[in-house]
Amino acid sequence: MKIAGLIPSSLIDYPEKIAAVVFTKGCNFRCPYCHNPELVNTLDNVDFLEEKDFFGFLNKRLGLLDGVVVTGGEPTLCYKELPAFLRQIKEMGFLVKLDTNGSHPEVIRFLYSEHLVDFIAMDIKASPEGYLKTAGYSGSLEPIMESISLIAQGPILYEFRTTVVPGLTTNKEMEGLCRMIRGAQTYVIQNFRGTRTLSPTFSSCRSFSLQELKEFQDIAREYVKNVTLRP
Repeated sequence: MKIAGLIPSSLIDYPEKIAAVVFTKGCNFRCPYCHNPELVNTLDNVDFLEEKDFFGFLNKRLGLLDGVVVTGGEPTLCYKELPAFLRQIKEMGFLVKLDTNGSHPEVIRFLYSEHLVDFIAMDIKASPEGYLKTAGYSGSLEPIMESISLIAQGPILYEFRTTVVPGLTTNKEMEGLCRMIRGAQTYVIQNFRGTRTLSPTFSSCRSFSLQELKEFQDIAREYVKNVTLRP
């Protein structure tokens, strides 16, 4: 398992837990607003952290961390290495949270069957019509919808979430994407912050105001009971 980045301790990436965050490299989406552009392209050079060094780090954090968040990039692209990696984390006594775009439901299903994940967060990028513009994804949405169903009906804690971006997210888009997750237990609306992005156009893009976020929240509450804002 190639680890492209590590945050030693985070209070915000795993709800109500203290967790380390590890980043995988490579993604099959091309969200123009992505704030980890160096992790998207597998050809871009990064300094990888060796597995043995990571587990050495974890061993020193026993009793100090609750869990590990595996994010990316898109972790499910590492389907050959991911199960063994998560299993070793679990065997050390840590909880595991997985972040995913939902494009590989078969990987999620296998991880569930092996009890290798305790919490999963799936990004809902857009309405079905908006995935090409918002995520640069032109493939079938069947895997996305399968993952939504699998996660919503699954055995572990989860959240669906959307990063809302001016120029991409509209009230109509919010209505369409919320229909995709109708009846879900938890939905999180995250505000975009202009920093370093995959497309330079979005680096200086503004964030939504709190009032605009609340409008999105009101729309989402028609479909999901528990809707949280992360301004």
